[in-house]
Amino acid sequence: MTKGNKGFGSMFTEGLDDEAALDNASPSEGIMASRSQTLARLATGKTVADRTEWVDPSRCRPWRMHNRDLDHLTEESCRDLIDSFLAAKKQRIPAIVRRLKDDPDYDFEIIAGVRRWWTVRWLREHHHPEFEYLVTIQSVTDEEAFRVSDVENRSRKDISDWERAKEYARALSEFYENSQSQMAEHLNLSKSWLSRLLDVARLPEEIVAAFSDTHDITVRVARDIKPLTGEPTTLKRMRAEAERIEADRRRDGISLSGPEVAKRLVRATVEPKKKETGEKEVSGSGGKTILRYTNARGGGITIKIVPRSGATRAELLKAIEELLPAS
Repeated sequence: MTKGNKGFGSMFTEGLDDEAALDNASPSEGIMASRSQTLARLATGKTVADRTEWVDPSRCRPWRMHNRDLDHLTEESCRDLIDSFLAAKKQRIPAIVRRLKDDPDYDFEIIAGVRRWWTVRWLREHHHPEFEYLVTIQSVTDEEAFRVSDVENRSRKDISDWERAKEYARALSEFYENSQSQMAEHLNLSKSWLSRLLDVARLPEEIVAAFSDTHDITVRVARDIKPLTGEPTTLKRMRAEAERIEADRRRDGISLSGPEVAKRLVRATVEPKKKETGEKEVSGSGGKTILRYTNARGGGITIKIVPRSGATRAELLKAIEELLPAS
């Protein structure tokens, strides 16, 4: 790893995207241990004693603040890791865990590496019981664990904005006293980027329900609709449109993309324009409209008498006379 003024997250861009990217590499145990120790030092500001070993995945559970939607972990979404593990006949990059106490069902809590854990379990359930879960065991507090997880996962492209936003929103409340400035400083993030990401997690539930998949709610999508939720009138219109979108999906199976949903929600906030007819009205003595007229482009005038207006013949003739150009 080169030294310099690289950002906290960019220092780990290479080698952290996925184990599947390492099909042609053979990292040693020492390199893997060094990597995890570096993550820990950066996250906690101190050296953390750790050890790397193979464990039974059934004795591990995801940490309560992990950033994966477990219902989105499927054979299809983890296909790259499954193929990589099978090709290497093992998992090669360790997950980061900490040891649990007083829990008879589990020995370890997964801080980073839930996708690898899911893959090993899937392989064991599908004719490969020989696979074990490679982990690095560390002793860290919850806040330190969050920062270790953030460094590990910052550059991963397979984590959605929604997953990351929900994780950050929980951490903001639990570790940083709801101070975005404090959180941005601790994580070495720009305040503006953090604010945009948190907007994803702050969308009203009724609006979120309009999306067939929460992973479609990106920072860009939230940027278009979040500001409109702060005004009661526009929020009411968006809620009504979200209900229509959800009803269409349930009835007809119509599944819109994230940008398409956002476009419909935004469009619903715009009050429809009244059709311009070019007609002008003339009221009678009783206040009711008795005539409507339009001026023709080439000169002249078209007059329509409003039926059942209650106007007398004399009143109508007088109104028409006033509309005619002076001779």
